[in-house]
Amino acid sequence: MKKTRHTAQLNELFKKPFFTASEARFLGVPSRILSHYCLRGILDRVNRGVYRVNGVDSGLDIALEDLVMTVSTIPHGIICLISALCYYELTDQNMREYWIAVPNRDKSPKRLHIRAVRMRNTLLGQTTVNISGYEVKIFDRERTVIDSFRYLSHEIAIKALRIYLNATPRHKPDLQKLSSYAKILKVNITPYIMALTT
Repeated sequence: MKKTRHTAQLNELFKKPFFTASEARFLGVPSRILSHYCLRGILDRVNRGVYRVNGVDSGLDIALEDLVMTVSTIPHGIICLISALCYYELTDQNMREYWIAVPNRDKSPKRLHIRAVRMRNTLLGQTTVNISGYEVKIFDRERTVIDSFRYLSHEIAIKALRIYLNATPRHKPDLQKLSSYAKILKVNITPYIMALTT
């Protein structure tokens, strides 16, 4: 790469497989420089304000790489619903699009392959996970199951609850937390829990 007065900042950005225009601006790299590197084939503009560095391996499988890249570039975005169910292996659904929750007051992002869901109370059950070195926000298992009853078909929601209730060495169901979330979000989940545990 030819040395410029932005070389140090670019080197910092180029260590990552992808970055946002706002990250570049924060480091003092103007958008014309990013356009120049796109023309030279060093960068790909993969979405509005999102750049992928050619030749850098993220270490993620394709579906997760795109999900991480997508949620990382949406202010206040949180992985939810089908995408979260897939991440937690609580469904047999395929992730055909990326389900991202945004606070109700925020404008829904208009992008390809994104299902933006405006939600109230986005702090409830919000957690951070590390996916191959990338920190992303996602709703925890319990919030994901309760939201499935609120936004998805009963078939998908009941299947997610059934899988959730089966303890594994990596996961033990937390019925107290699940019931607490159900109460806060006004979902009557008790009949389903009783039907699946008796």
